[in-house]
Amino acid sequence: MKLPNAWNARKDKPVAPAHAGSRRRRAIVAGLSASVAWGLTGCSSLVSRPAPVKHTFLLDPPLPPAAAGTRNPAVLRVGAVNVAAPFRGKSFVYRQSELGYENDYYNEFFVPPATMLADATAKSLAAAKIFQRVVPAGAAGNEGDFLLEGFVSALYGDVRQGGRAVAEVTITFYLTPMATLGGNPVWTHEYTQRAPLTATTPEALAEAMNRAVGAVLRDLAADLANADLPKP
Repeated sequence: MKLPNAWNARKDKPVAPAHAGSRRRRAIVAGLSASVAWGLTGCSSLVSRPAPVKHTFLLDPPLPPAAAGTRNPAVLRVGAVNVAAPFRGKSFVYRQSELGYENDYYNEFFVPPATMLADATAKSLAAAKIFQRVVPAGAAGNEGDFLLEGFVSALYGDVRQGGRAVAEVTITFYLTPMATLGGNPVWTHEYTQRAPLTATTPEALAEAMNRAVGAVLRDLAADLANADLPKP
């Protein structure tokens, strides 16, 4: 009897031994196992790698001495101290060239500098004893005879000269009678201070920043003590 052609075709085709397929399966499994093991090792190294540590610093400048002479009977209210956009965040800023600046991701202020500068201004003027009383920024109500506001146009570490790095701070203050808010200030002055860094470290920059801000507020207190202000 003649067998079907299909069967004859199957009969004539060589059949791979069973152990050959088994070897192929073992090779595939081994390859997958190696890939999984490598992936787990890579994930493990990523998980165990320590997260970047950020260091935070405060602006807490030294207080000026009490001013000599008669205290102004007016009540001073400290308002907002706004900061220019490039320096408004918490990250330290370094000036590297005329137009080149860089943020420091790992070293930053503990809170935004605007808040700390407003607080430091109120504390410094209260310590200087120029006015009858100083109302701190953010206090409720509208008590006060004068409102003092500020604008910070520079707050960075200047590293353009390599080993001669300095902290630079520039603040302009505006004094306006509370009775004429929205009108022209009766007194204004811009202050710039540059304090050299004692080392090339973030701690040294924070310390220099505090010295520069302290010098600005000391000069502010001295100038307000001698300013010819209108009677409240």
